[in-house]
Amino acid sequence: MKDHAELAEAFNKDEQRVEWHDETLWWVRQKRDKASHQIPDWEELREAASQIKHNVLSDLANYLEQFEKHAISNGINVHWAADAKEHNEIVLSILKKHQIHQMVKSKSMLTEECHLNHYLEEQGINVVDSDLGELIVQLAKEPPSHIVLPCIHKKKEEIGDIFHLHLGSEKGESDPQILTETARIHLRNTFLSRKAALTGVNFAVAETGEFVVCTNEGNADMGAHLADVHIASMGIEKLIPERKHLGVFLRLLTRSATGQPITTYSSHFKRPRPGHEMHIILVDNGRSIQLGREDFRNSLKCIRCGACMNTCPVYRRSGGHSYHTAVAGPIGSILAPNLDMKQYADLPFASTLCGSCTNVCPVKIDIHEQLYKWRQVIIKEGYGDKKKAAAMQAMAYTLSSPKVYRVAGKAGRWVMKHAPFAMNNPLNPWYKQRDMPDVPKESFGEWYAKNRS
Repeated sequence: MKDHAELAEAFNKDEQRVEWHDETLWWVRQKRDKASHQIPDWEELREAASQIKHNVLSDLANYLEQFEKHAISNGINVHWAADAKEHNEIVLSILKKHQIHQMVKSKSMLTEECHLNHYLEEQGINVVDSDLGELIVQLAKEPPSHIVLPCIHKKKEEIGDIFHLHLGSEKGESDPQILTETARIHLRNTFLSRKAALTGVNFAVAETGEFVVCTNEGNADMGAHLADVHIASMGIEKLIPERKHLGVFLRLLTRSATGQPITTYSSHFKRPRPGHEMHIILVDNGRSIQLGREDFRNSLKCIRCGACMNTCPVYRRSGGHSYHTAVAGPIGSILAPNLDMKQYADLPFASTLCGSCTNVCPVKIDIHEQLYKWRQVIIKEGYGDKKKAAAMQAMAYTLSSPKVYRVAGKAGRWVMKHAPFAMNNPLNPWYKQRDMPDVPKESFGEWYAKNRS
């Protein structure tokens, strides 16, 4: 399997796309800055959100039991899933119970994490994503590249080609208005014909047993309100204690994500309509393990706004697919190693550690510090790059011995002068983006001994 560097190199071959991707996401980051500066108590809001989430994580078991109790009393069927496999099996069992073979789904990164679409397709269930960006990447048979802007890596001309192939729009059509109307007609039929709808959960309120789904397109509402069965998939960290806390997070979420004052639709679901069913699946899938890792516990505060991706210089220039995990970017690079440290060992190293992600995080997650800590854990556990680890050991030995350091310095200068091809060749990744400096005639120590002693 290719790692982040190899996948980023493939993305970087199209320089125009990289520039456009970089500039587009930076434009979104600037919108976030303007929106946040319009709220005088922005920093107090961030601190309040961080503390509320801290409170939840410190007593998660009790809050989950409180939520379950109230949700059941509201008439919601509550399920518990230890991992992705159990989650997918629960969804399938609900659909089988009602003999449903087609389902409409709104955007849910948890279901991406669980690979639900692929699983249901193998079981003969047709799933249609109703978020416009999710629909585009589904038709393109690609995973989302961004948690808020799933097809931000695609240009409108490419989307026109996809719609022409799958939805019958005119060949060469790239007008966003016409493409949106094409998708709307397709989805209208889907909403009217599906008997089951699945949504994600942005926030679940422990004191009332209700949950809130935020969308800009209203697609979650259309699916849930027209279907007989509503299934909601929720990571167990999405809880907040009381309804009054929603105001804190709803003010932060979309301002951080896209610079909007608030999400267009913030829909509250508390109980099923008469004659209909509502299910909620509470999914762990590694979150309890992360909760037990003190250094990484704060990552569970994430409200999935994507602000850290929009500001990250590495993400903006390497593309979301280079992270080869459902949640890309800085926050994904913290969450993924918790699921599989070996498979995602490369991701904490896909960062400059500049701290910009931490500065924009609405719930004050110390993202860049956790990335640095993951690097240390991964190296200690033996999942780091073997060649780099050996090189670092050699460097540590050299720097710890003045005699060895002097000999190595002389040898290095001789090689760079008489055999430069040993350094400036395509096998040396350091040299790919750099010019070889002039070889110094002597070391600083030799110069100092000659001129200052």
